[in-house]
Amino acid sequence: TSEGPQVIPSYSSSAMSEAVVPDAMVSPAVGGPYGEKASGPGVDFSYVGIDAILEQMRRKAMKQGFELNIMVVGQSGLGKSTLMNTLFKSKVSRKSVQATAQEKIPKTIEIKSISHDIEEKGVRMKLTVIDTPGFGDQINNENCWRPIMKFINDQYEAYLQEEININRKKRIPDSRVHCCIYFIPPTGHCLRPLDVEFMRRLSKVVNIVPVIAKADTLTLEERDFFKKKIREELRANGIDVYPQKEFDEDAEDRMINEKIREMIPFAVVGSDQEYQVNGRRLLGRKTKWGTIEVENIAHCEFAYLRDLLIRTHMQNIKDITSSIHYEMYRVRRLNENNTVVAHANGMPEHHLAAHEM
Repeated sequence: TSEGPQVIPSYSSSAMSEAVVPDAMVSPAVGGPYGEKASGPGVDFSYVGIDAILEQMRRKAMKQGFELNIMVVGQSGLGKSTLMNTLFKSKVSRKSVQATAQEKIPKTIEIKSISHDIEEKGVRMKLTVIDTPGFGDQINNENCWRPIMKFINDQYEAYLQEEININRKKRIPDSRVHCCIYFIPPTGHCLRPLDVEFMRRLSKVVNIVPVIAKADTLTLEERDFFKKKIREELRANGIDVYPQKEFDEDAEDRMINEKIREMIPFAVVGSDQEYQVNGRRLLGRKTKWGTIEVENIAHCEFAYLRDLLIRTHMQNIKDITSSIHYEMYRVRRLNENNTVVAHANGMPEHHLAAHEM
């Protein structure tokens, strides 16, 4: 469902560098196809124009638009809807659009998604927010990760079926979950068994970004201790959250991502309420002793989360989904199909193993 005009000031199209080419297109008699002069002092005759590919890619990307699918997981009351609205500075969460007078906690986990077309500075993006009401809200939360795992794999399966069609679409609709934001309750102590089990299983199939929800309930000392404790528990349980160390492409990537890994989980505060503070309008939470500024890094780490998801790593998150998580699913499924076909044709097991090698 596409909701009216929605503008997000945070997302910028400057991520892709533009080729430096003159504006005017002149005839070959006067100059080259990109307007460079054919003669005269100061002309670089060694210029070929390879850098113009960047401008071509930018124009194509602007025409096609972008897709981003974000899943939010956590028990009710942790501010998932508010944080999504804060991230995109629009009413993008399911509750904002489909609010009921009194929403009851479902008896089983439901997966609900809602899509929006948002635009900023000529850049169009189809944003899909996937919510998981009912997660962690039951008396017995055993295996509550399974419906979410099934949903993620179902999106991979739908993409795979489109991909292996003989007459496949020029551009396959991408419903794959690019990122899962996991909300940790601000207990200040340690991760719950539910948190560990969910992230341990789901980190193998999707990019997980853990956040400490409603971090303004913790003092700075409690927050730092809690973050350190969570990082230790993630390492102890072999949980690899985004950005994964093994996928760093080079030394520069590693240096940038190490700084992010040292900050995980992000201690965030969400708010879609605007307040006037010292003559400035800003998003925040007003209390008796002052206003918590959502985008002030001295108050919380929301700005770091926004930069990671939108301004610096959005394309990388999508690339890892496509080239790592989806690829692993695709290989497994195609191997399963080969096994089924081989058994149907009566091929012995050792022949099948030799064939797969």
